Amino acid sequence: MSKRIDVHDLNIYYGDFLAVEGVNINIEPKSVTAFIGPSGCGKSTFLRTLNRMHEVIPRAYVKGQVMLDGDDLYGPGVDPVAVRSHVGMVFQRPNPFPTMSIKDNVLAGVKLNGRKISKSDADALAEQSLRGANLWNEVKDRLNKPGSGLSGGQQQRLCIARAIAVKPDVLLMDEPCSALDPISTLAIEDLIEELKENYTVVIVTHNMQQAARVSDKTAFFNIAGTGKPGHLIEYDDTTTIFNNPKDKQTEDYVSGRFG
Repeated sequence: MSKRIDVHDLNIYYGDFLAVEGVNINIEPKSVTAFIGPSGCGKSTFLRTLNRMHEVIPRAYVKGQVMLDGDDLYGPGVDPVAVRSHVGMVFQRPNPFPTMSIKDNVLAGVKLNGRKISKSDADALAEQSLRGANLWNEVKDRLNKPGSGLSGGQQQRLCIARAIAVKPDVLLMDEPCSALDPISTLAIEDLIEELKENYTVVIVTHNMQQAARVSDKTAFFNIAGTGKPGHLIEYDDTTTIFNNPKDKQTEDYVSGRFG
């Protein structure tokens, strides 16, 4: 588990519109990388290219390479569904399946991938995944109750448990705390710190304090104006980005002059 991502000259399109231009980035395994930048600069769009979710949108496509330990995710014959089993994703709002139990929510991805699994193995995997998401002790006595009955923060951790149950190499998180209260946010941030021991974690956040707290490296994206493509402006160790950025755009953003 935990693989390196290398992106080369990536251009991201919605039909004829070039949304993000010329991204080159290397993301280290067993680390947390944060994407920051103003709304509309392409950071979430870029995140979705890392597991081929972008092309789910009609007429959306990319040009360039996204390499996972040297394998091009956009190479000929590569199955997007297989890519998503290696590169999991947690979305902005918790989205447990409302009619499913907590346990069935955790195992949903495994079953959708067509894996046959015995009841004892399913029980063990559900417990392992819920422990991995720091949720086991809170739900172990109500595994057969609906996942929708959990609090917002618990639902988000349930979604993380569901993502890691399929044993991905990379975990993408698109603003995972934006809909949560401060206590739930702290729980997710603590969990992110633990997850990097086993996974490559990439997080989009509008909260710069959060990026500073949880990430090892930070990528700053920006956009020149409406209708222009987003660009990766600067990518470095998080302490450098926030304390000694090389580009004035980065300095202006992290110091609160715009955004």
